Amino acid sequence: MKTHLDCVPCFVRQALGASKLVSADSRIHEQMLRDILYYMSKMDFNQPAPVTGQYIHRRLRLLSESEDPYESMKKTQNDMAKRLLEEMREKIDSAADPMMMALKLSIAGNVIDVATNGEVEESALRSIISEAIKEPLIGELGSFLRSLSEAQRILFITDNAGEIVFDRLLIEKIGPERITVAVRGLPVINDATIEDARAAGLNEIVQIVDTGCDLPGVIVEGSAAAFTKCFQNADLIIAKGQGNYETLSEHPEKIYFLLRVKCHVIAEDIGMPLGAHVVTRSRRATA
Repeated sequence: MKTHLDCVPCFVRQALGASKLVSADSRIHEQMLRDILYYMSKMDFNQPAPVTGQYIHRRLRLLSESEDPYESMKKTQNDMAKRLLEEMREKIDSAADPMMMALKLSIAGNVIDVATNGEVEESALRSIISEAIKEPLIGELGSFLRSLSEAQRILFITDNAGEIVFDRLLIEKIGPERITVAVRGLPVINDATIEDARAAGLNEIVQIVDTGCDLPGVIVEGSAAAFTKCFQNADLIIAKGQGNYETLSEHPEKIYFLLRVKCHVIAEDIGMPLGAHVVTRSRRATA
């Protein structure tokens, strides 16, 4: 998915907001704005938006002199989600359709996204979960469930810390023996890395690989060899969130995206309303 012109003000907002989140130094805020404005004057709009996100957060790490400016926030998000884990597991076990409930909770967890929503408090997350349970999943749900029933080698590409705990519930319901989980190779925003996967206990039930880079999405050609091998060998790929959608939506592999639509650019591209909880397929996927 190419970068849309309407992404430009979002990049500026994200750069300023991220710099204020990790530092009180106004000089860093100003430098971040100057850097992103200069970068955007030359950027390639044929590239997906997460490429610019990668640049923003590389600059943020450099200016803040921190390898992971969101480390404490991610721990808070993981701890918050883990406090809800058993309650959510009970919801799944008592549901008339446990798989559907696990899907809804996994997608509801996609709200834990600093890049679009800032910090999410536990009370807000509980409210979102309550609403998500009532809302229908829209998109290509039937096709996804059929593919899920047939797949033997599933690659599950995660999105955010905290959210990854909710993903564990879906992975447990699908069957961990069929799944390899992928996380980001290096810290970027609050995207999940291997440390977050371990915090969610996923290392106890599945194999984990990382992308090998700090892109808040996936560009297969620039990813680690182990990830690329899993990607190519999978007969079904599940990708969470908007960043993965933006980078993989035109990929020919059989990829299904599970996400909450959080911006109008994505809404227009998918053809779904803002706030929708969506199951959709990569546009160039073959049967």
